[in-house]
Amino acid sequence: MTADAAARPGRLNGKVAVITGAASGIGREAAILFASEGAKVVVADTSEEAGRTTAAECVDAIFHRTDVSDPASVSELYSAASKRYGGVDILYNNAGIMPEDDCSVLETSPEAWSRVQAVNTYGVFLCCQKGIPHLVERGGGSVINVSSFVALAGSATSQISYTASKGAVLAMSRELAVQFARQAIRVNALCPGPVETPLLMRLFAEDPAAYERRRIHLPMGRLARPHEIANAALFLASDESSYVNGAAFVVDGGLTAAYVTPE
Repeated sequence: MTADAAARPGRLNGKVAVITGAASGIGREAAILFASEGAKVVVADTSEEAGRTTAAECVDAIFHRTDVSDPASVSELYSAASKRYGGVDILYNNAGIMPEDDCSVLETSPEAWSRVQAVNTYGVFLCCQKGIPHLVERGGGSVINVSSFVALAGSATSQISYTASKGAVLAMSRELAVQFARQAIRVNALCPGPVETPLLMRLFAEDPAAYERRRIHLPMGRLARPHEIANAALFLASDESSYVNGAAFVVDGGLTAAYVTPE
């Protein structure tokens, strides 16, 4: 970091951000990025070792073990954040799962459906329910709920519960955006395209042909990188997006805009 960069004001100076699913992948990138921009960060995840590692790599952060599908655990998360840092300004509800047994509607078991909904839908609901009152106390703030491009476009390689959960997150975000707008709370749905996460890259490493089948549909010819999604979240968290509310903030390299790609 240059001296000029170190001296400039951070885009999140004085703000407290709670990021779920922050032990790895996009959440980890966002935690480190937000901290570098002046935020105090609460790293929330079920993975304690990786979560503590992420927190240790941030300028000012703590780890809190959190199960987003458990109301008591989520309440404890925001209480711990407020107790440590005096309040909460940013909810980045990033935690989500995409298990292999969530597939076609004809094959997905009720148990698999429920497991995904418990984290991806109910988890976001709980984080908003328990977290937004802390933003109200603060006089405003930003909520970033992670949806997906699959909330906007269908896929023949279905993950039916995941897709349904992300559609629910998008609809929920729009309603909350309207409900809390006059309390200076903005709620947006971040909709990434496919990202180079460890899980996805492991699946593609096992089946390179599957990646090539998908890559041809990507206008930019590649997957998103985690820091590219984290940068979008940073914008939504910062005051630079002060009039962005109720948006489906799509960061997909043009995937949902495409009909025919160059290849």
